[in-house]
Amino acid sequence: MAFNTSLGLAGDYSLTSSPSQTVSANTYFDLANTANQGWAQQYLPELYDQEIERYGNRTIGGFLSMVGAEMPMESDQVVWSEQNRLHLAYKHKAGGDETCEADVSANTITLGADYVNSVRVGATIIVTDSATGLLTMVCRVSASNTTTRVITAQPYATAVMTSTIPTDQGVNVFVFGSEFAKGSASMVGELNPTFTKHDNRPIIIKDHFKISGSDTAQIGWIETVDESGATGYSWYLKAASETRLRFEDYVETSMIEMEKGVPGSSTVDTDMGIETENFGTEGLFSAIETRGNVFEDLASLADFDLVLKNLDKQGAIEENMLYVNRDLALTIDDMVAGLNSNYQGGASFGVFSNSADMALNLGFSGFRRGSYDFYKSDWKYLNDATGRGGFGDISGVLIPAGTSSVYDESMGRNVKRPFLHVRYRKSQTDDRRMKSWVTGSVGGAHYIGDDYMEVHYLSERCLVVQAANNFILMKES
Repeated sequence: MAFNTSLGLAGDYSLTSSPSQTVSANTYFDLANTANQGWAQQYLPELYDQEIERYGNRTIGGFLSMVGAEMPMESDQVVWSEQNRLHLAYKHKAGGDETCEADVSANTITLGADYVNSVRVGATIIVTDSATGLLTMVCRVSASNTTTRVITAQPYATAVMTSTIPTDQGVNVFVFGSEFAKGSASMVGELNPTFTKHDNRPIIIKDHFKISGSDTAQIGWIETVDESGATGYSWYLKAASETRLRFEDYVETSMIEMEKGVPGSSTVDTDMGIETENFGTEGLFSAIETRGNVFEDLASLADFDLVLKNLDKQGAIEENMLYVNRDLALTIDDMVAGLNSNYQGGASFGVFSNSADMALNLGFSGFRRGSYDFYKSDWKYLNDATGRGGFGDISGVLIPAGTSSVYDESMGRNVKRPFLHVRYRKSQTDDRRMKSWVTGSVGGAHYIGDDYMEVHYLSERCLVVQAANNFILMKES
């Protein structure tokens, strides 16, 4: 079965904003027009004095407040440094500058141009074929040229690599220790720790609501209530309230969807009048796609185990949160339920005091697989028809719980921060986290002589995604 509506969509909704800056003919009732549902008839119809909330809670925000924190900043840029891996390893990637080509007859390995040769003489290494990773050899490095990136590796078990590694074969290499003869000199060279620097910049987000002085005097009252619980009887008060709610959603979704602009290669910067300057900001999805992990078509336990194996290669953070859309939530529920040996042919009773007379709970909010705990939650933004629920291929995101330690460039020391947090501009005189003000000559404001009231909203902020290698973006192919 499928949904069949007049719009051809699962629900009669509008993809354009319903609030209007001016009085719309679509919402105007003409008492002389018989087409207006009987308003010109002898008897007036029964009129409900309260709006019907046909879409429930329409806001799609609240995600960042659950998974992160907000902190003030004073600069135009936030910069942080992240540790690199502790151990040395090189993987062969064919067709590019990240290669590890072995001349097995000469016991040499040449690293690609994108690699820096940090392997020192005396190091003990494991060499594997890049095709399967199953053919392994233990070798000792007898020579290493940092300029030509050539390593001479002498196998322990044979004279040349050809006995194990095929000729003209790409190889993978990692260092696991060292060995020296009695009375030999110290190892030549040292390994200095390196770090990766990341940065982001805040963007300015604006919106406003405007109404003329005459329209504020309208008496077509109707009791209204919005998602924040505010009630009123003037339509323009509701419109102003909805403008703020929509702005608050935009503040959050901007932190999720935005990406950095490339000065000189986009027309956006010239359109904003800031040509050749930095613009845009790195949102959550962009950060994960650039620095994190993307998994497509999660559909089975075997797929989920691949996610676990990837987490093992990253920070191996034990507790993780899954924020998913409806399809992926049901897939995970079926996947976890399928681990029950009595699941085939029907749900089993008696589990967790669940009798046949009780309503079955077929949803899972948390589970443990391997050494990892996962807490699953629906993300409304991914289900909403006017959000990602109607646009795009993203089905969920995995976010590690806890904090990470990074070097804060502005503070000059290591600090602990939530993996995901927002930085907003604030000075001693101006807090731009969520700023609003009123101008005009209506509603108590008397700043200009024009006959209107205008409510302005502004926020300046950016999202910081630390250790993005521990995040996973779930997508549909």
